[in-house]
Amino acid sequence: MKAEYDFSKGEHGKFYKPDAVFSFPVYLEPDIDNFMNKLANEKDINVQELVNEWLRVNIKLVRSVQQPS
Repeated sequence: MKAEYDFSKGEHGKFYKPDAVFSFPVYLEPDIDNFMNKLANEKDINVQELVNEWLRVNIKLVRSVQQPS
């Protein structure tokens, strides 16, 4: 690493995008990853769509059995 860097020709905010959305990465364990990839390939969809579909179903299930507060 250099002791000093020259930013005199830098452009402030060049890569700033106010409407950018950040998504946290989710890392699946190998057995889950293999299963989900295989199933996604069989359904001809990408893994992200499949995982979101499964999570939505689970959210509905959890909500259906929760006691109202």
